[in-house]
Amino acid sequence: MLASFLEREIRGKCQVLESLGKLPKRNPEDTGQINLVLWDCFGKSVENCFVDYQANENRIIQQDFLALFNISSGLGFEERIMDCGVHGFFYTHDSLEQMAKGVRAIFNGELWISRKIMAESLKKNNQYPIQRKNYSVLTPREVEILTMIAAGVTNAKISDKLCISPHTVKTHIYNIFKKIDVPNRLQASLWATKNL
Repeated sequence: MLASFLEREIRGKCQVLESLGKLPKRNPEDTGQINLVLWDCFGKSVENCFVDYQANENRIIQQDFLALFNISSGLGFEERIMDCGVHGFFYTHDSLEQMAKGVRAIFNGELWISRKIMAESLKKNNQYPIQRKNYSVLTPREVEILTMIAAGVTNAKISDKLCISPHTVKTHIYNIFKKIDVPNRLQASLWATKNL
């Protein structure tokens, strides 16, 4: 019934399976037809899903898209199986309208995965540069002062240029050194060269 509803909504071929072992072999004559397999994971443990996936990996590769549905939130399942070529996740609390929207997105070549899960997966696989932790904690004023330190500007000249007291400059420099974990101006300059 779910597959029929989704096929009407998206005008594509959907199959709903409780086990990937029931996945039929793809007919080579169906070259124009895009196929989505919706794998029903209701009540299954993470380990059982992995066993089922691994046993049927060759059959899954023949399909265009694979999405899992009836997943309980908070199992941590998604991060572990994303690398297996899954295109989307639908949860037990998702409405039919939400599923139709997600299936349309999948048929358009997008992934239907929460931002949190995607971010965790990208971090784990180092697909985007890790944010420079120390730079993110520097205030704009500290970045300005660190840039001047790296350029060789003295505390007195920093004080004059920014119209702040020499004591305030020293306080900023102390905080900068502490935040970026360096002991002196030279090390701070080297850090700035790499990170600013």
